[in-house]
Amino acid sequence: MMQAFTRTHRQLTLPGCHKILVATLVLSLLSACAPRLQQSGTSYEIPHIADGMVVMRDGVRLPLRQWPSTASNAKAAVIALHGFNDYSNAFAELGPALAARGISVFAYDQRGFGAGPGRGIWPGHETMGRDLADMARIVRRLHPGMPVHGLGESMGGAVIMTALASSNRPAIDGAVLSAPAVWGRATMGPFPSGLLAVLAHSVPAVRLSPRGLKIRPSDNIEMLRRLGRDPLFIKQTRIDTISGLVDLMDAALAASKRLRGRLLVLYGEKDEIVPKVPTCLMLGRLARSTGQGSDKKLRLAVYPNGFHMLFRDLNGDQVTSDIASWVLDRSADLPSASERPATQAGSGFCAPTDAK
Repeated sequence: MMQAFTRTHRQLTLPGCHKILVATLVLSLLSACAPRLQQSGTSYEIPHIADGMVVMRDGVRLPLRQWPSTASNAKAAVIALHGFNDYSNAFAELGPALAARGISVFAYDQRGFGAGPGRGIWPGHETMGRDLADMARIVRRLHPGMPVHGLGESMGGAVIMTALASSNRPAIDGAVLSAPAVWGRATMGPFPSGLLAVLAHSVPAVRLSPRGLKIRPSDNIEMLRRLGRDPLFIKQTRIDTISGLVDLMDAALAASKRLRGRLLVLYGEKDEIVPKVPTCLMLGRLARSTGQGSDKKLRLAVYPNGFHMLFRDLNGDQVTSDIASWVLDRSADLPSASERPATQAGSGFCAPTDAK
């Protein structure tokens, strides 16, 4: 969605942009609208699962999907966080595939998305990270002694990154970051970020749609058509919610300087949603923060034919196998043979200047 916002305004002429900025600034002074943010719940609960919902510490209930391990004995558990405007159904195929390999999967609709509360309203990335920590506590209770990992697609990956760098760090053993959303203001450019700030404080409730922009999130056309028909998939987004996403991406990119856990980063070379430059900037920072020892705390898989929705692409089976392999044995070679050196700038994916 942010890519769509930026591309739309790149098409405007410079004089036209100036006129829009002036007019919007005037509107901002007249209306003084503020971006809307979801309010937390007012009760206190011990996080738990009840009636197909996960109940968070503030009493808010989020729809939950579970795929228990169908192997003879479960070997690991994964908490899966969906991407922007998506919901837990993003893992409808990945969940059963991991369960068949001995990995139990838990996926919930994050606040503001799917059938979660406050649909379309940004909840704040601190709250989203707190929900992840609550979910980790629940899974730990359900599977004592079992390895628990996070799996985040796009926005979900950014939530995991910010949570791991926070004071409320979730109790997970590692994380898979699939095309993590790290396209923050530092690499977005001053005009799109400035215009977004003005619009978020003047017309925050205006909704934008990426329709008409030639952006391909996946080569799986049938899957994309199903999303287009899915009433729970958000198709028009409030400007202040886009601004909240950019805040999260800023925080995730900043968090990459401080992460210490074990990470598997997945990226498709045909990704048209999260650009390569911020991804390489993130990788360079992660390489320095996680260390470059032989234990390979940071690992990277790059798929030449991969798009943004990697495990839902036509070659998604390769990505699924890599995820399962890493979760079960973080030192094993990835089945797809798509691994690239994550700790060396200029390794054939990131140019030396990209990873600074």
